[in-house]
Amino acid sequence: MSLVRIERADAVARVVLCRVAMHNALVPELLADLIAVLAELKDDASCRAIVLAADGPTFSIGGDMRRFQRERGDLRAYGHGLVGQLNQAILALIDLPQPVVAAVHGIVTGGSIGLVLAADLVMLAPQVVFKAHYVTAGFGPDGGWTALVSRLAGRRRAAAALLQNRSIRADEAVAWGLANEVVSAETLHDKATNAARK
Repeated sequence: MSLVRIERADAVARVVLCRVAMHNALVPELLADLIAVLAELKDDASCRAIVLAADGPTFSIGGDMRRFQRERGDLRAYGHGLVGQLNQAILALIDLPQPVVAAVHGIVTGGSIGLVLAADLVMLAPQVVFKAHYVTAGFGPDGGWTALVSRLAGRRRAAAALLQNRSIRADEAVAWGLANEVVSAETLHDKATNAARK
């Protein structure tokens, strides 16, 4: 079963992460599905805009730590492949000819922030929190923390978020240039869809 779903409404395609039981944690299967969906939409002339969203209470908690444990016999190869797929998905989002609106709710940790920051417009529910978690997990930052966050928010803010594992709340994310606006959780889907239609 695909871990990424496409919902179509007129010329807008909604791309939804749907690994709900694991809080949309990133694994090779989910990223492969996302890359395939984005490749399909890139060449679809009937799709004029895209909304990136997620099912469940969390947008995405980044890499799946349980999967990392299972892959510890060859962790270097697994991590290298996973980060390569994540970078491919981020670049695919950036390279899409259609504008992308990210509709983000809940927690966004680790490399998942790159999927958000690759969008053209970012709308956040008030409860959104961005957090790196690399210092607690013992991994080097990936997914755009050293590139996209630094470019958008500045090196000092990015360093504080990474080195001090500092949470970035929704209102701060807007002030730092990581998102466009905060909207109510109840209207997030509709406002993101309306923005995509416009």
